[in-house]
Amino acid sequence: MLLRGGEPPAGLYGPGHRGVDLAAGPGAQVLAAADGRVSFAGRVAGRGVLAIEVAGSGSPPLRTTYEPVRSLAEEGATVRAGQPVGVLGAGPFHCAANCLHWGLRRGDAYLDPLSLLPPRLLRRGPSRLLPVFGVPEPHPPSPSGV
Repeated sequence: MLLRGGEPPAGLYGPGHRGVDLAAGPGAQVLAAADGRVSFAGRVAGRGVLAIEVAGSGSPPLRTTYEPVRSLAEEGATVRAGQPVGVLGAGPFHCAANCLHWGLRRGDAYLDPLSLLPPRLLRRGPSRLLPVFGVPEPHPPSPSGV
């Protein structure tokens, strides 16, 4: 479940949310979003971070990041989409609830990591209300107010 969407910063050091937060608890399995190569697996600011360069994504390559995680893959390892690459750590979390922070960058530009998901996994289009059968329709108030 998406807890918070991305809000890319206007500038390199500007305010924003550089990725998305997905609801998950400590010990949850973290899967690679795409085929690629582990470019970093270590700690940053007290959190476990995993970064994967997406295969065939151009120059500079797309890079996905996951935190806080304990990496199951070493730097330089090749990974496949859907492969377990980490275990969600116990925190610290930057969101109020337990979450996986998932990011996507190309060079210095922050992008929406949800763009990597197949369309069938994303909810698109307007919401639709379906009719409810067996529930009486409300009646407008009478002109006398009774």
